This record gives sequence, C-alpha cells and structure tokens, in this order.
Amino acid sequence: MVSLKKKSQQNNDGLKIIIVGCGKVGSTLVSRLCEEGHDITVIDRDREVVSDMCETYDVLGIVGNGSSYKVQMDAGIESANLLIAVTDSDELNILCCTLAKKVGNCSTVARVRNPDYSDELLYLREKLGLSITLNPELETANEIARLLKFPSALSINAFARGQVEMITFKIPDDNMICGMHLYELQQQFPFQVLICAVERDGVLTIPNGSFILQAGDVVSYVSTVKNAHSFFKKLGLKTHRVSDAFIVGGGKTSYYLAKQLIEMGIQVKIVERDIKRCEELSLLLDKAMIICGDGSDEKLLAREGFFEAESFIPLTGMDEENILLTLHAKRSPNTKVITKVNRITFNKVIDSLELGSVVYPKYITAETIIAYVRAKKNSIGSNVETLYHIFGDRAEAIEFKIQGGSPVVGIPLKDLRLKKNLLIACITRGGKVIIPGGNDTIEVGDRVVIVTMESGFKDVADVLNEG
Repeated sequence: MVSLKKKSQQNNDGLKIIIVGCGKVGSTLVSRLCEEGHDITVIDRDREVVSDMCETYDVLGIVGNGSSYKVQMDAGIESANLLIAVTDSDELNILCCTLAKKVGNCSTVARVRNPDYSDELLYLREKLGLSITLNPELETANEIARLLKFPSALSINAFARGQVEMITFKIPDDNMICGMHLYELQQQFPFQVLICAVERDGVLTIPNGSFILQAGDVVSYVSTVKNAHSFFKKLGLKTHRVSDAFIVGGGKTSYYLAKQLIEMGIQVKIVERDIKRCEELSLLLDKAMIICGDGSDEKLLAREGFFEAESFIPLTGMDEENILLTLHAKRSPNTKVITKVNRITFNKVIDSLELGSVVYPKYITAETIIAYVRAKKNSIGSNVETLYHIFGDRAEAIEFKIQGGSPVVGIPLKDLRLKKNLLIACITRGGKVIIPGGNDTIEVGDRVVIVTMESGFKDVADVLNEG
C-alpha cells in the first residue's frame, strides 16, 4: 500500500468521501465531487492511475486493495461520511461497502452491474446496509427505453416519482410555435406546460414570458406525462412509441434494454460479433432476433433491415463506432437514433455533429450519487431528491422535498427574491402537479423542481438572492 500526498489542506466544509476504483465512473465522480468542495480520497490498485488523479485533482490517493482493512483505515474510514465503491468487480464493491459499514459506520454506495444481481438489489441494500446500489447499464437502458416510448424527444428526465417529466426537443422549421412569445404559448394551449430552458446557436437561456421561439431552438419543458403527449400532438410531432428496435452490440446495456422492449411489445434485433455472446443472448432473450456479425458492416446492416427500422441504437463499447453508426443511420430521417457515449470529453465536438439523443452512462451514475451527497449535506429546510445536469452540464434541474423550517414556505413566488438564471418549474402537492404562477406558494411536504444555471444547490433556500 502506497499513499500519495494531497495538494492542499483538507476542506472542512465538505463531506469526507472515499472513492474505491478510478475507472471511468470513478474519475467522473472525483471531478464532480471535487468541484462541489468535498474532501476526497481515492483508492485503486493501479499506481499510475492514482498518481494521475492526484496530479489532476485536489485528492489524497492510496494505491492498494479497497477491501483491505488496513487500506481503508489509512484512507480514514473511521471519520469518513461516505464510501463509494465503483471498481470493475461487483463482489469487490459489495465487500468494500460491507467492511466500511463495520469499521467506519459511514454511508456506502456500491456499483452492481451483473444481471444476476439485478433482481436482488433491494435485498442486498437492506441486508448489507448499503445506502445506494447503482447499475449504470440498467439505468442507461431505462433512459433509452423512455426515449423509444416518445421518439420526438431528445431527452426525458423524470421527477416526482414519474409524475412529472422534463422533455427536450428541437423546434422544426415552420412549426406553429415559431415566432411565438412564451406568454402567447401559455394562452393558446389549454394544458399546462412550462418552457424552462432554450438553447439557440450554442447559447443557453432560462427565458421569461417575452422570449420569442424560433425554428432550430432546442427547448426543455416541464409537464405531466399526459400533457407532454398532448403538447407534442398539438405541435404535429410524433407521440407513438416505436414498433421495432435495431441494436448493435450485445453487452449488458443491450440485454437490459432488449428485455424491457420485449416486455413493451417492441420487436428487437441485436447484432453482435462474438458468437459465444450471441449464444448467451439467444438463451436469455428468446423473443429477440440475435444476428452474429460485424455491426459496422454496411452490407450486413442493409441486409438485416437497418434502413427500415423505426429505431436504431448503437451500444458498442467504442464511442467512435457508435457515433459513426449514428451518422450512417441519420441518412434515414424517420429513424429514431439514440447514441451511447462513454467519454464526457469533446462535448462541443459531439454537439456539433447533431447526433440527436445522446446518453452518457457516467453522467447517469454521477448524478444519482451527487444528489445523495447534496442531500446528506443539506440544511433543515429541504432535501435533494433528484438531480440532472442538462444542456451539456451548463444547467441543473433539481427536485427538492420541502421540510419544515424552509424560508421559502408560504410566500407567493412573485414575492421571493430569486437568483438570476433560475426558474421554479413545477410543484407537486398531494399527487397534484402544479405549473406555478406568481401567486402560488411552496408548502411543507411539496416536491419542487427548479432549473438553474448555477451549480451546487443543496437546499431549496439556495434559490434566494441574499443580496
């Protein structure tokens, strides 16, 4: 075991967090949690990886086995608030968390990816005392399945236990809302929707009622599931789910996705080059068509009905291949294409390609953990329930559960001194969804969704301008 020094003095304001495993997810978490001011210690067996972490971020690095009692003690487990285990081994992650609970009595988060455990996550959480169990591949599949139910959307984020959705779409040319002020939109549509963010020519805006919509704008709006469909139907956009899905790559995400789609009655084809994996998938997914071949072979794709498919999802392990396949599929304008991208660098390049719907598994995992961390650090007035980074990390959509003692309770929204570039997008109260106006109030027990271009909100009181 080797300890590598941290750059600066410990941050006493943040939580003390130990991260075991410095792979893709681990490094993403280190980046995000360091930005939020937490005291981070990383553990990994690879000295070079740990060294890179220490050079890049303000962290303490330890080279060793994260499930070792001595290593955890040297990492400061006794005083840690949280241990996050995201190594490549599910069993090692569970063992790390189990030891941490016994030795340090801290909260624990384990990444558990194996499909064999997918039906046992609740049991593992309860019996082993895990705070959260994460399955990035399953959560990625869930997000893709949501988009295939509603193919006109670029992205769909769920709040209030699925009662509320934030949907992002691109306004087509000559659409009825082109040239319309937002206040006119509110007047002309009989169902409640609230446009809360607009991207135009790379510039993100949280708009007010005088904002004028234009063709090509990428728009996010909040509404109930029913109203979201009504809004799209009124705009002349597709609202029916796809009838079939063409998937390239037969990994864990493909398995989870195919299983969900088959249960929804959607026909599934999977192209996978490894014959042994094809045999496994044929046994696991008896209602899917499994094709053994190279998914980057144009002739094979054409022969298997690539251009006739209503949806195409490249899920290979290589971002470059996924992006090239997406660009190939975009030649068919009626096909819903969803691209999985593992890297989170080169975002501007990826955005410029106009790939359509892009899912980032590392973001999905990181957002769940960051929401949990903020909830642990919050003040008494509210609790972070859900968090999404939207528009390439330039804004956050956060759901708070309001508790007693919050300074925003009972005051009409028009009388709250809110920070700039911020919008209170939705209030859920007793099962009822409220798209708020100036006279509405926030009450104890509400779930409130806010959209902000600031980062790091831990309490609903952070929406207030103290100046």
